[in-house]
Amino acid sequence: MLDKSIKEINELLKSKKIKPIDLVLEAFDNIEKNKDLNAYITLNKEEAIKKAKELEDKEVDNILFGLPIAIKDNIVTKDLRTTCASHILDNFIPIYDATVVEKIKSKNMIIIGKTNMDEFAMGSSSRTSYFDAPKNPWNKNKISGGSSGGSATTIAAKDLLFALGTDTGGSIRQPAAYTGIVGMKPTYGRVSRYGLVAFASSLDQIGPMTRNVYENAVLLNAIVGKDPKDLTSSNKEVEDFTRLIGKDVSNMKVAVPNYFMSDIVSDEIKEKVKDTIKLLEDNNVEVDYIDMKYLDKAVTLYQVIAMGEASSNLARYDGIRYGNPTDNPKDIEDLYLSTRAEGFGDEVKRRIMVGSYLLSGDNAKTYYNKALSIRDDMKKEFSKVFEKYDLIIGPTTTTTAYNLDEDMDDPLKSFMDDVLVIPINMAGLPAISIPVGLSSDKMPVGLHIIGNSFDEATIYKLASFIEKKVGDINE
Repeated sequence: MLDKSIKEINELLKSKKIKPIDLVLEAFDNIEKNKDLNAYITLNKEEAIKKAKELEDKEVDNILFGLPIAIKDNIVTKDLRTTCASHILDNFIPIYDATVVEKIKSKNMIIIGKTNMDEFAMGSSSRTSYFDAPKNPWNKNKISGGSSGGSATTIAAKDLLFALGTDTGGSIRQPAAYTGIVGMKPTYGRVSRYGLVAFASSLDQIGPMTRNVYENAVLLNAIVGKDPKDLTSSNKEVEDFTRLIGKDVSNMKVAVPNYFMSDIVSDEIKEKVKDTIKLLEDNNVEVDYIDMKYLDKAVTLYQVIAMGEASSNLARYDGIRYGNPTDNPKDIEDLYLSTRAEGFGDEVKRRIMVGSYLLSGDNAKTYYNKALSIRDDMKKEFSKVFEKYDLIIGPTTTTTAYNLDEDMDDPLKSFMDDVLVIPINMAGLPAISIPVGLSSDKMPVGLHIIGNSFDEATIYKLASFIEKKVGDINE
């Protein structure tokens, strides 16, 4: 049943031809068949089956009713283990639900399990996970991307239709590109961060990961809205993000930054993007190549801002407030040192150490405050572009997914993997990755579509048009 559209599934549920339990059991069967992909850290089988049976006699009152969903393991779920893929939290059972979890439960969606990821979302390949990396369903020797690699893997493997990911510097869009699915990072503040375990608070955002554009917009509809528990969540009125899907795209104006098509991107990916640009031009969309300042500075800004905020956010994992305490510490200092030394992986330790240096003494003014100033300039540069253009497009990644054992010891690799997507987090803008074809080695290629603040609907409009024209890369 899970190979059907959500509209078809919804009609079958309404007519009682199928029940939610059928969908849940099918999802678990799929996950079992694909367990070598290592997409999940914790499954929620007993509770999911219980919930599905409870829904049998309820009215099907929305299009997401009874549908299984996977949740990235840095989004807290009441009574369901939440580890952030870290040893320091590997037995943490939250006592409350994140706001997005409350929202999907209010739609009577059914949580199947918690997906694998980079430890504390720090990485771009999910190889920093304490529970080993998830694998790419297109080629099991390749990464599925990160940090939302498990969520991308389970959708690409067709285990189920919906997953939630998080995006701090490309962590939804980059794995979506590597695995040939649709991943949206909404505008900063569009979705509540309450219950999201913080990495970099001014950059983190929760978003939907799905098979296609329409289903992505439907899931985003369900999770947005002002949350009094998150002071950074927006007062923006809730809207229907599907409303422009299928509308005419002629006379739209689209910009392509020259930096996005420079030598940092492989020729094969550039060719796929150029094919998409020609498709748009053939359908009366105006496409211009433009120069944009600051894009080449985005990785450096990200390193300063994200690492600084991470060192502050992860200070709470000390074995007292949070985290598995070390056994038999000699004193309080040994408790702190040993708990963190045993609990955190190498990448997390590296980022905490660098972040602590960046925020110490005069360094905060020299590095962090300066980075925030340049970040404001980058936002203004994007605003200038959107005065003239509806959207910005380019490749999502510089290459297709690479081998699981490639560049394992290169600490800069994870940042350069995200060089094209990080600027969007800096500016707090919405952006989506959609598949636009396969490379010569049969790996997915993603197109990045960037919109103005709170203009996700226009992104979905163009994305759905391209999706329809390009067709299903699985066929």
